[in-house]
Amino acid sequence: MMAEILKGTDVAQAINSDVAEKVAELKSKGIVPTLAIVRIGDKTDQISYEKAAIKRSDIVGITTKSIVLPEETTQADVIKNIRSLNEDDKVHGVLILRPLPKHISDDAVRTALCTNKDVDGITDGSLSGVFSGAGTGYAPCTAQACIDILDYYKIDCTGKRAVVIGRSLVVGKPVAVMLMGKNATVTVCHTKTVDIPKITREADILIVAAGQMESITKDYVSPGQVVIDVGINWSEEKGKLCGDVKFDEVEPIVAAITPVPGGVGAVTTSVLFSNVIKAIERIGH
Repeated sequence: MMAEILKGTDVAQAINSDVAEKVAELKSKGIVPTLAIVRIGDKTDQISYEKAAIKRSDIVGITTKSIVLPEETTQADVIKNIRSLNEDDKVHGVLILRPLPKHISDDAVRTALCTNKDVDGITDGSLSGVFSGAGTGYAPCTAQACIDILDYYKIDCTGKRAVVIGRSLVVGKPVAVMLMGKNATVTVCHTKTVDIPKITREADILIVAAGQMESITKDYVSPGQVVIDVGINWSEEKGKLCGDVKFDEVEPIVAAITPVPGGVGAVTTSVLFSNVIKAIERIGH
């Protein structure tokens, strides 16, 4: 029996539709929802992400404003630009493309951004809100995308065993806390975990953010599981994007799985736009 394919594109369309409706409503009141994108230097992947975000923002009606600084810009100049965006009432959310150039401190830049405009969930204020359940700031968009996929396909987490592979602040740690918030019993596996396949085979829900292309094979899964593959890797050999899960091996075994591409990644930008709307709602415009 074939697994149900949990298409992120369907989830993204549902979020986009909701966002577009709210954007139209805000514009009728004279508010133009605006996202600032800060890019330092000309890294190809960051330029392509920025272009994709701008293109998708047009679909929902959100205005984007690009702040492009040269690679050799100083840390002080980056922070000055971020503080200026913090104070700009016409900018509702700020996305900082990372990694930053080596001479610029990621911590200093994250700290400079105010939490209520941190729509990508990178500041300590946002993360502490996720971990405490206080609802301040925003969850990192990729972690939220995983939860949105589970919600959209009505996958109940209550009492389920969830296993997360990866412990980064971008996905692993926040998604583990968010799963606990949905009453799952959560185990987090990482590079020092002993016998990961034994642990993952016992999961009801498996979220993979290993950062290793096709590292999760049929040995890691068992029938009836829901698998969310966060990985996005370019395979030179296959000439296409692949996940952290070896899809062809895993899909025939499990109950449901996200594809790559068209899975979690497809939802992430929609979450970003949704957060821009939440940022406007929170300041009570």
